[in-house]
Amino acid sequence: MTALIDVENLTLQFRTDEGLVTAVDNVSFSVGKGEVMGLVGESGSGKSVTAKSLMHLNAKNAVYSPESKITLHTEDGPVDVLSLRRPGELKVVRGGAISMIFQEPMASFAPAVSIGKQMVEQLQLHSDMSKAKAKEVSIEMLDRVGISDASSRFKQYAFELSGGMRQRAMIAMALSTRPKLLIADEPTTALDVTIQAQVLDLMKDLVDEFHMGIIFITHDLGVVAQTADKVAVMYLGQLVEEGPVRPVIRDAKHPYTQGLLAALPKLDELDASLTPVPGDIPSPLERPPGCVFHTRCPKYLGDVCREKDPRKLEAEPGHAVACHIYTGEGS
Repeated sequence: MTALIDVENLTLQFRTDEGLVTAVDNVSFSVGKGEVMGLVGESGSGKSVTAKSLMHLNAKNAVYSPESKITLHTEDGPVDVLSLRRPGELKVVRGGAISMIFQEPMASFAPAVSIGKQMVEQLQLHSDMSKAKAKEVSIEMLDRVGISDASSRFKQYAFELSGGMRQRAMIAMALSTRPKLLIADEPTTALDVTIQAQVLDLMKDLVDEFHMGIIFITHDLGVVAQTADKVAVMYLGQLVEEGPVRPVIRDAKHPYTQGLLAALPKLDELDASLTPVPGDIPSPLERPPGCVFHTRCPKYLGDVCREKDPRKLEAEPGHAVACHIYTGEGS
């Protein structure tokens, strides 16, 4: 599969009054054309910070390690994303080749400008469309994401729409530029199940139609199982397990992935108690030494987990896990 974006050894820290805080630790992955990757983990795992790195959207106090590299492959050649600085250079990763659906719709719309005007301006910024054509494309996309009477909604402001409708308008805006890579950060959180299914189907259609790659950020492994080709599980800034979605879901190797799956409600066992992952994810300010998951791990092996960072290995072809259980170091 032709690579669309390659992330290599991404390590990101933030300068704070308490010193440097690690948010992403040595993360590597790639997404190909027409491929959907699910990025999974609890809140605070580093998923959104990783995704924002691909668009150079993290705050100014972000510090990338010298080894960090993000390469976007475009028709005009490879782009070193982390070297981009000027606004003109950044257009390729901010609404051009890459678009992002954010968790909070109101953060994506200017409150004093109509939804339609913002969509038209975006399209004209990243293409040579006329104003009339940009309006036509915008209304069509609003309609495709399930917004009724799209031509009227086009004229409205974000505060005039319900939460679910704002979410759909934001999705329409991100998709209207036909990006090569779409980053979807919890895109269906505010939607009811019928609209959620509609939006997920739309994303699948666009992958087929435009051979677009998608990074789908979520905590819902059920959604990932329906939509993704492969999945990467993130915990406290590290990728602890990754591979094709079916092998990972059916035979999870890492205790954290197993815990996330065990926490899902089971429709065939309605009386069964939910089984949450024990404990809470630590603050990045109090990052545990050794395996970052050892403070919550039900399969804790002792000193090796507490003192040594597990190396990543292939449990089976294409299915990688970083856990001392499989390295033989804890036996």
